[in-house]
Amino acid sequence: MQHLISRVLATEAALELIRTLRQKHGPLLFFQSGGCCDGSAPMCYPADDFNISATDIYLGNLDGVPFYIGSEQYEYWKHTQLIIDVVSGNGGMFSLDNGTGKRFLTRSRLFSDEENAAASGRN
Repeated sequence: MQHLISRVLATEAALELIRTLRQKHGPLLFFQSGGCCDGSAPMCYPADDFNISATDIYLGNLDGVPFYIGSEQYEYWKHTQLIIDVVSGNGGMFSLDNGTGKRFLTRSRLFSDEENAAASGRN
């Protein structure tokens, strides 16, 4: 029996902030930033304000909100599970969490060998 491994999940605090932002802004999406201005923060956008490219990879969803990562960044993180959390502070300058007094934060853990095989489709 194959078990599905979630590549991305969220803490209850992150889910609560997602619900608040969705009530205010409507449909959302996440993109895992690869650096530059806002470091490697998970960025939350109105769904219509961010264009997903053919090289972006869908990792899953957080309470119905799609979560993407660029293919180059994915190569660095493909052996990990991303855990989206919330901490006090200012969000990324382009992310909807900015100005809420909270910001999304990506935590991660390495997949076990078995999880990595399952996540890659190798059994």
